[in-house]
Amino acid sequence: MGKDKIRRFAENETFRCLYQPEFEEVFRKDYKLKGKWHQEVFKNDNPIVLELGCGRGEYTVEMARRNPGANFIGIDIKGARLWRGAKSAVEENMANVAFVRCRIEFIESLFDQDEISSIWITFADPQINRENKRLTGTVFLERYRKFLIHDGIINLKTDSQFLHEYTLELAKANNYDVIEANNDIYGSGRAEGVLTIRTHYEEYFLAQGFPITYMAFRIIPKPLL
Repeated sequence: MGKDKIRRFAENETFRCLYQPEFEEVFRKDYKLKGKWHQEVFKNDNPIVLELGCGRGEYTVEMARRNPGANFIGIDIKGARLWRGAKSAVEENMANVAFVRCRIEFIESLFDQDEISSIWITFADPQINRENKRLTGTVFLERYRKFLIHDGIINLKTDSQFLHEYTLELAKANNYDVIEANNDIYGSGRAEGVLTIRTHYEEYFLAQGFPITYMAFRIIPKPLL
């Protein structure tokens, strides 16, 4: 392990906004903060927004800067990447940001019913050959259902046309409430508000000429007409 990684891991231990559950704390059991994020972490009842696979945390931090009336939690397993977002949050004394170093497979152990208001999935691995690993696949959507409020929105922003189309078709097949589906937010002029936040990966994909897609949907069936 490089010296820089060792330094970051050590500094991560000092960040009050970064939570790093041990495997034994989340495997087939509830994490100590499940159902308590409002009271014990954020000290308010503002909505909690999740970013899954947040990487360096740029999106999480910038959404929190722009929306002080909401709380934001970024989740990723890579501690050296999370260091950047957590350090920014600490340096700016941001009370509405937290990060969790954990595998998303254990997400049900972290959050309780109706604890999360919305979800962002930004530039996730499309897992082309492993459907059960896709963050917008049925396996994960059923996990989100257990803690997302009834009308909570799932936002997918990605360079992967495959993941975008797969998620859209899955939503249609299950009669989910699709709010929006755009296969080129910059080319269409749709990019505005938080959609204009650009991470390191997004800048790379844009430089390579990849269109950036966006989809918003609710995992509740649309009413029958």
